[in-house]
Amino acid sequence: MKKMTRRSLVLSQESAGHPFRRSLPAHVFTEPLGIDAEEDENARAAERWRMAGGDWRGFLTAYCASFVAIIVFIA
Repeated sequence: MKKMTRRSLVLSQESAGHPFRRSLPAHVFTEPLGIDAEEDENARAAERWRMAGGDWRGFLTAYCASFVAIIVFIA
């Protein structure tokens, strides 16, 4: 005869095998985002990484100042 195990009432995913996965909330195991939401998220991320004119001007100013300082130090 099989021994009946007693399970307490818990808010966990019983289908998840690992104890850490059982402790995660249920929304983690829902379906992934739709294609439109993923494309929107990728577009926002690309916009954040795009360099504006002020970024280029600051980069070139720092580069030129460093170059001049090194040349003056060597000469």
